[in-house]
Amino acid sequence: MSKVFLITGAGRGLGTDLARQALAAGHHVVATGRRPEHVLEALGGEQDNLLATALDITDPAAAQSAVQAAVERFGRIDVLINNAANFYAGYFEEISDAQMRAQIETNLFGPMNVTRAVLPVMRAQRDGHVMTVSSLAGVVGQEFCVAYAAAKFGVEGFMESLRYDVEPYNIRTTLVEPGFFRTELLVDASTTWAELSIADYAERTATTKKQWQAMNGQQTGDPAKLAAALLTLSGLQQPPTRFVAGSDAIDAVAAKARTLLEQADASRELGADLAHDDA
Repeated sequence: MSKVFLITGAGRGLGTDLARQALAAGHHVVATGRRPEHVLEALGGEQDNLLATALDITDPAAAQSAVQAAVERFGRIDVLINNAANFYAGYFEEISDAQMRAQIETNLFGPMNVTRAVLPVMRAQRDGHVMTVSSLAGVVGQEFCVAYAAAKFGVEGFMESLRYDVEPYNIRTTLVEPGFFRTELLVDASTTWAELSIADYAERTATTKKQWQAMNGQQTGDPAKLAAALLTLSGLQQPPTRFVAGSDAIDAVAAKARTLLEQADASRELGADLAHDDA
């Protein structure tokens, strides 16, 4: 059955694969990006079931405008895929306050802005599916990823809690936690390096930056296969609330779960008996 998808960050990487495959499957697609002409170029030009529209996800008014354009063109929005993101890489002390705030503005408040604009449409329909691309870095903290992880851990809490807000209106939610995929997250257009320099970190920063740069284009995950998997999830009546994507992510998330259980058990002796005596 044909659905209307609104996909952010559709001008490259995973977003392009998602839009392309949704169109090929006969769905209607609202493909958004900062430059809609680049989105159209990536998707092969104008099509009857495609609306390419401008959207800076950090701008709430732009999100409202994109949603309005989607409803005017297709009448509804069935699936929102919050895909757009960027990556601020570096050690915490070398990431400036402005960079940290910019990272969280895009990767956390961005999906919130778009979701806030879409939910009234889905509530009116009493139907919808909000899918937000998080990351393995939203579950497992990693070196050199403190800003990105802070934003993605926030996305995890946002989406995990949003589920309970919108379930009564037949709106489903799915957190997507990919491992390393060739999604263009590490290209210059998506990655910003720490702008501060501290002598204690200099050698580690230089080495780690080279490692990340060398990884670009070498990640094992295929974004086209991930896009196909997400389209499959969008067709389920009861999609999972969390989808861990890639064998590297599955192994790492499973290891994190075991570590959390171990830490909880280790906390029992000192942490369990902390209630008031009259409780």
